[in-house]
Amino acid sequence: MGSDLQMIRLAATSDRGLNRAVLLFVFVVLAGCGVSNVVIDGSFPTPNISKIPVSVAVLYDDALREFAYMEYSETGQEEFNIESGLSHVQLFNAILPAMFDRVIVVESIDDAQSQGVDAVFAPAIEEFQLALPAKTKLDVYEVWIKYNMRLLTAEGDYIADWVLTSYGKTPTQTFLSTEAAINEAAVVALRDLASSFSLSFAQVPEVRDWLGSL
Repeated sequence: MGSDLQMIRLAATSDRGLNRAVLLFVFVVLAGCGVSNVVIDGSFPTPNISKIPVSVAVLYDDALREFAYMEYSETGQEEFNIESGLSHVQLFNAILPAMFDRVIVVESIDDAQSQGVDAVFAPAIEEFQLALPAKTKLDVYEVWIKYNMRLLTAEGDYIADWVLTSYGKTPTQTFLSTEAAINEAAVVALRDLASSFSLSFAQVPEVRDWLGSL
């Protein structure tokens, strides 16, 4: 009888140990499947260009402010959630005052009309792409972003609508983590946007015609 009780106790102890091992395994697996959140953060220099003598209202809609891109693994699992909306707001807030005499941020077209501005600028992100070394077999992290730039009258009527793309890359050996490398590649892409937008704005045919009519 004593030996039977001992065997029962040993079996129970073994079961508890097995259960703990199973729980630990599940925890490790779930932890490995978690999504890494990357909030793009960087500095954006002010371009050294001649100002255009107009007043512009900037309209950042929720889609831009809250823009996020989800990168999936090759097995379809959510891998990296990249939040870049606020970094775009910071970028435009840095470059637009260097481009125009007066810049204000508005919440709606009605607000712009009441401010007596010459135009409303409303940027939008159309596409975000990420290339990781683990998938491309290249030694760089790459980011491509496609934008739709819209310029409207204070009443909301069309002035111009054009597409811009930006690109950023960074070598793998520069960083200790994938998250840091993604951030840097995105910041490089944003700086590329700052340069191309500020230098090409007045060359867009519809924008050039509008400026000539003022």
